[in-house]
Amino acid sequence: MRSLANGGRGKLDQHQHWMRRAMALAAEAEALGEVPVGAVLVKDGEVLAEGYNRSIVDHDPSAHAEMQCLRQAGARLENYRQLDTTLYVTLEPCPMCAGALVHARVGTLVYGASDPKTGAAGSVMDLLRHPALNHQIEVIEGVLAEPCAQQLSDFFKRRRAEKKALKQAQRTSGDAS
Repeated sequence: MRSLANGGRGKLDQHQHWMRRAMALAAEAEALGEVPVGAVLVKDGEVLAEGYNRSIVDHDPSAHAEMQCLRQAGARLENYRQLDTTLYVTLEPCPMCAGALVHARVGTLVYGASDPKTGAAGSVMDLLRHPALNHQIEVIEGVLAEPCAQQLSDFFKRRRAEKKALKQAQRTSGDAS
């Protein structure tokens, strides 16, 4: 895994630029009531595809931000292989997404926040660089990690407060009957 220090200032600025775009996409997911994760797939400095979580809205457990990008890029390229691309995503990919990234032959993954529960780019497991697989992906972790993690943390904090308020309202209405 490469740290930010190994990439040079220009690369860091570039990574931060695209991660900010992924964070804006994550905000779009949040506006729909989705877990705020956004992703941008870049090739040769150009956006190839963008996505954000849509699992709840689409009733699709595979509608993660990364999967949205891979589907769009595949249609645009008319090829499932997405060679020489870089995926920027606000949260470390899960095993499903990591497997799809390997199959798509994505070259580099840059992610913001680590996922200590389901992360498959090194936190819980490392599918992206597993030696038994036919393709390994370069991983750069921690780009804008704090704001990416804060975006997620704020969402779940708000969601817990909303659930608590709903329970209290249901108890109160039940007491009034």
